[in-house]
Amino acid sequence: MIGDGESPHLLKWARALAGTEGVELWVASSRGFAPGFDGVIPASRRLALQTRPKHAGGNARVLAQLPRLGAWLRRVDADWLHAHYLTSHGTLAWLAKRLFGLRARIVGSAWGSDILLTPLRSPAARWLTRAVLRACTLATSDSAHMAERMRELGAREVMVFPFGLERLPPEPAAKDPFLFFANRGLEALYRPERVLQLFAAVAASWPSARLVVANDGSLAATLPPLAANLGLRVGELRRGSQVEFVGRIDSEAQDRWYANAQWYLSLPSSDSAAVSVLEAMGHGCIPVLSDLPANRELVRDGENGLIVPDHGFEPSSVLALAAHAERIAQQNRAWVARHGLFAPAVAQFIARLRQLDGP
Repeated sequence: MIGDGESPHLLKWARALAGTEGVELWVASSRGFAPGFDGVIPASRRLALQTRPKHAGGNARVLAQLPRLGAWLRRVDADWLHAHYLTSHGTLAWLAKRLFGLRARIVGSAWGSDILLTPLRSPAARWLTRAVLRACTLATSDSAHMAERMRELGAREVMVFPFGLERLPPEPAAKDPFLFFANRGLEALYRPERVLQLFAAVAASWPSARLVVANDGSLAATLPPLAANLGLRVGELRRGSQVEFVGRIDSEAQDRWYANAQWYLSLPSSDSAAVSVLEAMGHGCIPVLSDLPANRELVRDGENGLIVPDHGFEPSSVLALAAHAERIAQQNRAWVARHGLFAPAVAQFIARLRQLDGP
């Protein structure tokens, strides 16, 4: 694999692949490695390039590490190079194969903005995305909507499966019917200000409603004043506040909020099938999502959650679902159990790679 070794998402892929019989996994990271890798991949099979790539591009320092990466890959002599995030690590895999004469074929996993946003930034970015996709023998997407975009850009074969859960969470003992939870990054893409505006509209009609906002980002300092300007009481929920900002939290704390909250808010301007939405559904939350094609693959508006338009939101739509919360929780957990677990998808992925390898 070639990706960001500090990402929990790459670590999840590593756990799934390293546990597959017949797979010898090596990992090159454009950054360092999260501590969790220590128990999954031996240090002798890891390469840390120790760069600090930016999603916005301009990553000359990453490309400067190409000779080091190419020499390492030539020694490894892999059958497949599995690049995660196509316009950065996919570019590294493509160039390494071309410049170092590697026999490996490339499989590329799209993560969202590398397909949905980056190709729109400039003709050069679109050209690069197309070149990387054409170089991939196989690509993966976590939504049908993004897969179609990938095919339009020149992808040859695309497997579609959610970047799902490693295990189904235990059924929650009880839900707080008034508790909302949001945990997307506090960045412009994820529109946390829209989350606060929507919640303020709900709270105006439903005074018992409370919201927990987790995670951090460049907009973190602007959000408490905005919440106050919207007429919301900001502070600790246990002291009677309506909105609490808890910052970046670990997975155990996050699972507790998922388990307690009846409602989950995710309102980005662009997204594929977000793993956080699958996590929330697995914990029996009712998702309230922005109107994006990938979200409509997960939620049937008014049945197992809400799809919220950018304009004209009616707080009564939330209240209408509250009476069916228990049924929706069971329905969403059952859907995740059938379609949203990661291990079966990875098994199918490996089976396809073996088919492509031939007899």
